[in-house]
Amino acid sequence: MSPSAGSPGLLSLLDRRPEMTAADLLEHFTPPAQFAEATLDNYVPDSNYPSQAEALDIVRSFAVGGTFRRSKKSLFGGKKVDSTDRPGIYLDGGFGVGKTHLLAALWHQTPGRTYYGTFIEYTALVGALGYKGAVDHLKGADFLAIDEFELDDPGDTMVMSRLLGELVATGTRLAATSNTPPNALGEGRFAAEDFLREITALSDKFRTVRIEGEDYRRRDFDGHAVSFSPAELESLTTGVTGSVARDSFSAVIDHLREVHPSRFFGLVKDLDMVIWDDVRVLHDQAQALRLVALVDRLYDQQVAIASSGAPLDEVFDETMLAGGYRKKYLRATSRLIALSRLVENPGH
Repeated sequence: MSPSAGSPGLLSLLDRRPEMTAADLLEHFTPPAQFAEATLDNYVPDSNYPSQAEALDIVRSFAVGGTFRRSKKSLFGGKKVDSTDRPGIYLDGGFGVGKTHLLAALWHQTPGRTYYGTFIEYTALVGALGYKGAVDHLKGADFLAIDEFELDDPGDTMVMSRLLGELVATGTRLAATSNTPPNALGEGRFAAEDFLREITALSDKFRTVRIEGEDYRRRDFDGHAVSFSPAELESLTTGVTGSVARDSFSAVIDHLREVHPSRFFGLVKDLDMVIWDDVRVLHDQAQALRLVALVDRLYDQQVAIASSGAPLDEVFDETMLAGGYRKKYLRATSRLIALSRLVENPGH
């Protein structure tokens, strides 16, 4: 049972079992709230990194229908290839250089039927609707924006390659960003040489635009998440205002197993804050990946997190941080830190 049971004004994630139709799912394929006002005009390139201004010019050209020709080398280097028009643009760079701002601005500026989602959201949509169902609902779209393109799962990569291939064949244009962390910038475009054979067709659809720079949100990645004592959490919930859900961390982790990731938006819809008691370090990969997906939805909606127990920036064990999904966990950790800092500590 949730520790908030019987506490007036508090909700529980455990009571939420969202049922969402395909239309409901696709309705939320829009940029996160913090990028609702993103435009190409209010993107401010850092003069210390000329690639940012160059990227802005390329995105402006793409926004008005410009097409790109393949360079003499393939996206991953190697043999020369024939020049062909490409319907997509891929913004490759580290955290906080403005990739998502440019992607959201491009989405806002593109007319017609358009969708914006993270790579995980698109693969979750395929999981919820089935491959054919996803194709049927996305076919005919004018533009797809794919944030945080991930290539650490060969199965998901191949599904997305096939899906995008079918959509491009019917006239859909594409834009995507990478999720390459700062210490992996040298790993190559898409950071996925291991899957070269599987994604050659996918890479052929994009022109890669490299964006250098420092993380303008550096404060979100420094230090540690804010943690609370049990007494401080009790103080925080006294006279709570807004929409707040309080649960034990372990209960939330168990509950995520019963909700499809495509419906995680419904779990956090209209919440201002979640409170998690007794956070513990995760050692199970499936549990950790479900938490990553939930954190993405919380971050999109800027839902604050207050917690006790293990610090949120230590929730993924060292084995996970050194494994194949390292980039996912680094992104989730940075977001957990940022969301924890949205809470004012009642004891200070």
